[in-house]
Amino acid sequence: MLSVLEVKRKLPKSFVEELYETYSPLTVDKILSGMSGKRNTTLRVNTLKSNIQDIMNILKEKGIKFDRVSWYNDALILKNAIEKQIQGLDIYENGYIYLQSLSSMIPPIVLNPIKNEKVLDLTAAPGSKTTQMAAMMHNEGYILANELDTLRCERLKFNVEKQGADIIEVNNGRGEVIGKKYEEYFDKVLLDAPCSGEGRFLANDPKTYRNWSEKTVNELSKLQKKLLKSAYQAVKQNGEIVYSTCTLNRDENEKVLEWALEELNVKMLDIKLDVKNKGNIFSQNEEINKAIRILPSKETEGFFIAKLKKLSL
Repeated sequence: MLSVLEVKRKLPKSFVEELYETYSPLTVDKILSGMSGKRNTTLRVNTLKSNIQDIMNILKEKGIKFDRVSWYNDALILKNAIEKQIQGLDIYENGYIYLQSLSSMIPPIVLNPIKNEKVLDLTAAPGSKTTQMAAMMHNEGYILANELDTLRCERLKFNVEKQGADIIEVNNGRGEVIGKKYEEYFDKVLLDAPCSGEGRFLANDPKTYRNWSEKTVNELSKLQKKLLKSAYQAVKQNGEIVYSTCTLNRDENEKVLEWALEELNVKMLDIKLDVKNKGNIFSQNEEINKAIRILPSKETEGFFIAKLKKLSL
């Protein structure tokens, strides 16, 4: 595990500078420490095919140690196994479990889709949140899972099939135009937006931050606003949208929400979830304090989650 100083030297200089402009020095140290070594492997039990008790029994038989997650019954943190080992197990091959970061499990929980609802996953690949929502809905209802990239779309289809998520229809297209095509059609929309991925940086893994730049952050924030407008068009009046990213900067998080509150007829909703490693929210608008930020740690990737309601005209 690297020291904070070593992490600083490895990561892009302007990214580290931006952290110090946004967060307190103590919080920056905490963030950089969360990027200093490998994260624990975490998984979600696919309740369409199995249950938490059976999976825990199988893991115990294999000598795999784990911790439960207080805020999610179907999640496990593995203590002595890496992803490659888990991918060799029948429970993985048969789609009984899904390897998924803990932070990634939060947006579907916050959206809380239920049986017989119509749900849009606007940028869905590889399908971790999409299949999680299908399980939450007990495979009753409808999910449209949209993905722009053709190769990622194939991966999405593969995962949907493997998990037995029959209510998911996969669409290969631009998320920005979905709203016009399905105007006020969906009860709920998940927009886990394409982002700069700062919350996933690992200092010893250059591919996690190789493509990062201030220019990319700026371009992505523009795309995020277009996608959020599309999500707004697609959801029914009084319907709900969850906006999430796996990044840490204000441009892709608070500033996107500030834009939404000004430009769209929405309000923020409270998020009641007792998760660890929460960070501060940075906005002059008190409403935006209802969003939550998860800081990178050994167990969690950095994430930002907000819940919005489309108001009646």
